[in-house]
This record gives sequence, C-alpha cells and structure tokens, in this order.
Amino acid sequence: MPSIRQILTGLIFICTISCPLTWSQTTRPASAPAVKGPQRWEKEIAAFEKQDSQNPPPKGALLFTGASSIRMWKSLPQDFPNQTILNRGFGGSQIADATYYADRIIFPYEPKMIFFRAGGNDINAGKTADQAFEDYQAFVAKVRTKLPDTPIVFISLSPAPKRWNERQENKKLNDLVEAYSKQTPGLKFCDVYDLTLTPDGQAREELFIADKLHFNAEGYKLLAERVRPFVPAVAGK
Repeated sequence: MPSIRQILTGLIFICTISCPLTWSQTTRPASAPAVKGPQRWEKEIAAFEKQDSQNPPPKGALLFTGASSIRMWKSLPQDFPNQTILNRGFGGSQIADATYYADRIIFPYEPKMIFFRAGGNDINAGKTADQAFEDYQAFVAKVRTKLPDTPIVFISLSPAPKRWNERQENKKLNDLVEAYSKQTPGLKFCDVYDLTLTPDGQAREELFIADKLHFNAEGYKLLAERVRPFVPAVAGK
C-alpha cells in the first residue's frame, strides 16, 4: 500500500495541474470574443437614435451613409450649403450592415436622396467584388421596399495607400455597381476611383491622414467636388 507521504504528494500534484485549469475556465468570459456581425454597431446606431430623440432631424434631407469615409466627413454641411444634410456613416461598416440597420438609420428620415459609400471594408475582410456587389444589390432592394422612388448615389471606392493591394478588387466592385446603376432606374454612380491616383497611377498620399486610409481635409474637398454634380439644385438658386 502507498504511504501517507506518497498519497499527499499525489494530491498536491493533482491540485497543481487542476487549479490553473479551473481558474482559466472561470475567467474566460472576461476575454470572450467581441460581438460579430451587424450587432457590433449597436452602440453607434443607438447613439443616432438618442440624438434624433433629442433633436429630431427634418424629413427630406440628403442622407449620407456607409462606412468611415462618410462618418469622418465632418465638412459635409459646408461642402453642400443650402442643403439639409444628414450624416449616418458608422464605424468600419460593411454594405450589409447598412442594409441591416436601414429601418433605423434610413427609413425614419424619408430622405430626398441617399449617398452611399461602402464596400472597401467588405473586400478588406476577404469578400470578393462579386460578393460585395450582391450585398449592394440587397441594400438597394431593402431601400426600395419603403423608398421606391428615392435616388441612390453610390460613391465609388478609390485606392488608399494602406490597402493598395486591394485596388483591383475595388475597381471591379466599382465597375459592377456602375453597370448595374446604368441599367436600373433611380440609381446613380459617382466615380472617384482616380481621385487618389497620380497621372502615372501612384497613390496620392498627400490626400490622406496619418493612417493612410482616410481622407484629410484636402481629400474631402476633392471628394465633394466629384459629388456636387449629383446634389439636386435648391429651388430659387
């Protein structure tokens, strides 16, 4: 029979290997993975709703929505004076995220026109241009369920230095959306692909902030110039 000392030694060994495992299992929830899918933007969408409840926006505005290039476009009201502008860009969102939240960040405003820019994050996340295009078609279909006559302007993607290797897939998505827009009433395509390129096809890094992904003030100035022809004229102007 084993001695008492041997028994105690065995118990100590068992405790040594089992206690860390038990501790790890009990603390795992603290390091649980972040929420995935459209729900990860719930706080941002709820913030829009709180803002709307405190200061309800007027109906019939020009609604800009999409990913961070829209969210960070702080000069929108100055770029399009005499227009009622509503910015509902959020996070690093993908096209399907805007579709998911259309009931909360598009339909309540009954916009006169929708300007949409997204798709770059889709491709960066591993989607093909064809998959992102299918998501855009789904976005249009969702919008048309309640806003059948509201024009939708897709502001195209343009190469960014940080995602330079994705530029061809971005261009493919642009081409798909452009062809779709030409054959679909109520859809428009604003081409800004070459906006960030030099004449010899290199990136214009001076148009971006330090992250080499998002526009700086000069970049937004040029973007506004491309978008301006799509903005409806103001009566009496």
